[in-house]
Amino acid sequence: MDDIKTILVPVDGSEGSNKAVDFAITLAQAYKAKLEFLYIANINQMAINACLSDAILDAVTKAGDAILDKALAEVPHDVPAEAFSETGSPSVTILEFAEENKNNMIVMGSRGLGVVKGVLLGSVSQYVVENAKCPVVIIK
Repeated sequence: MDDIKTILVPVDGSEGSNKAVDFAITLAQAYKAKLEFLYIANINQMAINACLSDAILDAVTKAGDAILDKALAEVPHDVPAEAFSETGSPSVTILEFAEENKNNMIVMGSRGLGVVKGVLLGSVSQYVVENAKCPVVIIK
């Protein structure tokens, strides 16, 4: 596990997400790794093109920016960190982002802000655990 250089931390403002940020910071300090925070606006692309007004899109963007800013504010100055915002299906987007950016690890909360709660894990975290090509740490 000495090859941990970048840690992806999907964030959504939930309690689990906030705990994942804290844990990821500790890991990044131990491995001298970079943190990459990812906020995903869970909006169907077709809905964006067809129905959603600019005001709704602006509100979603501002909410994501606030969540990313909060995560970045937690990071000590000696830990490199960057924030990214994407639109799409969270589970698929997390995996695509991790692969495209060659993240060595994913740290995420067990449940996010979704309405339906899984028995043990949320549907997004379960999907990521089952399909990621890198180690995944789930924080409860």
